[in-house]
Amino acid sequence: MSGAPFRVELGDITPHNIKQLKKLNSVIFPVFYNDKFYRNVLEQGEFSKLAYFNDVVVGAVCCRLENCPNGPGKQVYIMTLGCLAPYRRLGTGTLLLEHIFKICRQRKDVDSICLHVQINNEEAIAFYQKFGFEITETEEAYYKRIEPASAYVLRRDTTGL
Repeated sequence: MSGAPFRVELGDITPHNIKQLKKLNSVIFPVFYNDKFYRNVLEQGEFSKLAYFNDVVVGAVCCRLENCPNGPGKQVYIMTLGCLAPYRRLGTGTLLLEHIFKICRQRKDVDSICLHVQINNEEAIAFYQKFGFEITETEEAYYKRIEPASAYVLRRDTTGL
């Protein structure tokens, strides 16, 4: 991959390419996502995108808009954000996250962005902290059938995006 120019672009998730997202998630994440998850993704519009590296699907972000647990506003919950290992550190994850930031800047009702990360996933934790996310709590036994089962909740507010 060195030397040759490359391009990373985002594309919509549609019923025609949802199988690519399923395959991607099965490779990237230790968690199985059911059909309900994918139906939900299709309803999220701009909150979910595929990332293409020179026209090959290599990553995705899937979010949902929900009410803030302790406030009047809304939060964007990142259900998944991932990139195939050989394509990491090429700006794909940053592009996906910047897309979510852009949506949050356009909407005045979004107060924060949050997600869960497995407590031993140091690479993901460092990635999000680079973008201003902070660990706000630990949820024991968040994951079923994977170890460690605990997850950190990472959060950042949308002021200053």
